Amino acid sequence: MTTPAAGRHALLLQRLQQPGPLVAVELRPPRSDLEPEDGMGAWIDLHHSLGRLTSDDLFVFLTDNAVGGAEEENLAHVGANVGEDVDLRRIIPILTTKHSVDYCMMFASRAQSEGFDALTVLGGDKSVGVPRCVPHGRDLRELLRERLPDLVLGGWANPHRDAEEQVAFLTADDATTDFALTQVVSHHSLAGVERFLERMHEVGATVPTVFGVFFYRSANPRTLEALGGFFPVPAEEVTHEFESASAEEICARTIRVLRSVGAQKIYISNLGNRGAGRRLKRIMDQV
Repeated sequence: MTTPAAGRHALLLQRLQQPGPLVAVELRPPRSDLEPEDGMGAWIDLHHSLGRLTSDDLFVFLTDNAVGGAEEENLAHVGANVGEDVDLRRIIPILTTKHSVDYCMMFASRAQSEGFDALTVLGGDKSVGVPRCVPHGRDLRELLRERLPDLVLGGWANPHRDAEEQVAFLTADDATTDFALTQVVSHHSLAGVERFLERMHEVGATVPTVFGVFFYRSANPRTLEALGGFFPVPAEEVTHEFESASAEEICARTIRVLRSVGAQKIYISNLGNRGAGRRLKRIMDQV
């Protein structure tokens, strides 16, 4: 069974191994096709949010072409520009296999040398963008572990799928997984979360797992339909909830329910780069 080696340490891993709740945030770098002025403004917004969130002792996962559209490399500006203002150990870049192997090796080496101590390595959506350089995220993590044995590596699981299969992905001898993120879940997909947690308990899995929560800003039918191309969206239920609750309350509801079944560690996606800290506070005030 995959367990973290004693020689590997990361601030995130230390926190995940502690009991009690944790809330992290997932942010996206600006799109790479923005005009220079717009791109500069977007990076300023991101830097402000990174500064506020990490100063509040929160962790931030930075995506890598999250929805198939080309984003700026998540190391390019962060490592170079936030510098002393941000504890880089609280920022966890996400790397997908949608690059060349050489690029992935260089990316991980740069991340470690610049002060990041953990990296999340995912396969990436097969349906959009360039092909994967290796079949699965675990294949890339194995290559990275050989090159950078001290770098803490995160994997991926999907509670919407068969729990036995997904937990096996995390606990296999070749998983090379020190921690894991999950696909977005909600209080409308609680049965899948419970099955996943039960299976983890059955096999004695010790891989710290952070469950994804999506911040729905509205019940716009076109938006919900588009999102459904990337993860299961309970469109009818979300639409009904917006008739009597705010976006922040709906998100807080998911967090409360997940905690009630034992999913204590979560990350919130889609807060946006501008004002992410203020939006997060409004959510947590209702948890």
